[in-house]
Amino acid sequence: QVQLVESGGGLVQAGGSLRLSCAASGRTFSNYAMGWFRQAPGKEREFVAAITWSGGTTYYVDSVKGRFTISRDNAKNTVYLQMNSLKPEDSAVYYCAAKYVTWRGERYYTRTYEYDYWGQGTQVTVSS
Repeated sequence: QVQLVESGGGLVQAGGSLRLSCAASGRTFSNYAMGWFRQAPGKEREFVAAITWSGGTTYYVDSVKGRFTISRDNAKNTVYLQMNSLKPEDSAVYYCAAKYVTWRGERYYTRTYEYDYWGQGTQVTVSS
């Protein structure tokens, strides 16, 4: 079992920045590939960014490329999502997710069903 707790959400103006954090506990953090998803009211949960167990490979949905950066600090059991140049359409509840991996290849995951554990979410609201 892994517990994930997101933090760092809030209200910002368009063009502003936020840094989300996801703290993990319960298992060896480096055993997990990590991802960020978001869900706006009335919409399906959407993939945002993913990072491999080592942090060596990242992947982003096209709409956030060049603006968002996912990173991890395995020593701190924490994954981050730096969000710059925020747009109103980025407003959503942001969730971090963990996928247990059994090998140390540079694999990442982009589908909701691929993940084993989820945080409770943190609200991001971007005003215009």
